[in-house]
Amino acid sequence: MGSIRVGVNGYGTIGKRVADAIKLQPDMELVGVVKTKPDYSSMVANRYGINIYVPENALKKFEEKGVDPSGTIEDLLSRIDVVVDATPGGVGVTYKELYSKYGIKSIFQGGEKPEVATLSFNTLCNYEEALGKQSLRVVSCNTTALLRTLCALRGISRIKKVRATIVRRAADPKEVKKGPINAIVPNPPKIPSHHAIDVKTVLDIDIITMAVVVPTTLMHLHTVYVELESSITKSDIEELFANTPRVLLIDSSIGLKSTAELIELARDLGRKRNDIPELLIWQDSIEAKGTEVMWMHAVHQESIVVPENIDAIRAVAQLAHKASETIEVTDRTLGILRGRLTS
Repeated sequence: MGSIRVGVNGYGTIGKRVADAIKLQPDMELVGVVKTKPDYSSMVANRYGINIYVPENALKKFEEKGVDPSGTIEDLLSRIDVVVDATPGGVGVTYKELYSKYGIKSIFQGGEKPEVATLSFNTLCNYEEALGKQSLRVVSCNTTALLRTLCALRGISRIKKVRATIVRRAADPKEVKKGPINAIVPNPPKIPSHHAIDVKTVLDIDIITMAVVVPTTLMHLHTVYVELESSITKSDIEELFANTPRVLLIDSSIGLKSTAELIELARDLGRKRNDIPELLIWQDSIEAKGTEVMWMHAVHQESIVVPENIDAIRAVAQLAHKASETIEVTDRTLGILRGRLTS
């Protein structure tokens, strides 16, 4: 593998995690991150030696707060080969022309519309198709979770249809002005929810999703029903998921009965920011009856897309030519588990 210079535009929930992950890669250099406000996260980045670039009209504000920027956004873009856009949803598209001006490859997030990039991306589904593309869109956290399982299932049988319900967190832990306090909110009160539409940007299957928002900040939870073309057993499904990258089977009988306990597990494992980039499937929820399969899984919305962002960088830069090659490096450097976490 060669080496690639990378910048991250946005240093919020996703951006700071992607920046940390880039620093761990043997074939990538984090040149810097873009911040628009001199808030506490700017000071943390500065303390940890991460170069900060800012809009030209914000230079004075940063200097007044004691944060010495390394230059402007355009300075950063002139020094890198790939930019990961981790700006808030709908903002990334406004930078697309600027990225094109500097002729750099770009990675966008699932909060942008599919048209923002050449291809919507998931490592397990279409890595080879993404090689050398000018831009990729890493699909959302919920879509990433669904695709990890569905693309694994596709390897053993054609999928006839998928029906899933997404129980969504109301806000991320740090957010103080979002989400319901004492309500369950249809999201939206029509079918399908946008998650099915997003899955279909990567995988052409019959899928319908419904979603509700609930008063929690920790994780999402999905219930999934799949009808396959071929009959399959519960043990077949368990074995498949146990051998799927970035999927971890968990057992409620050892005390992992809720998303709160999963976050506590991440704390006990010493995970930075309590992150869980793995998709966690309750093994005892898996059921198979002929061609019908169903299960429940938990999604840590703050970190699940981080490994896919790293793989997307390798894809556009053609640093690894097979999905298995980038998965091996990404998962080893990020300490991602697979298999079973059971008694």
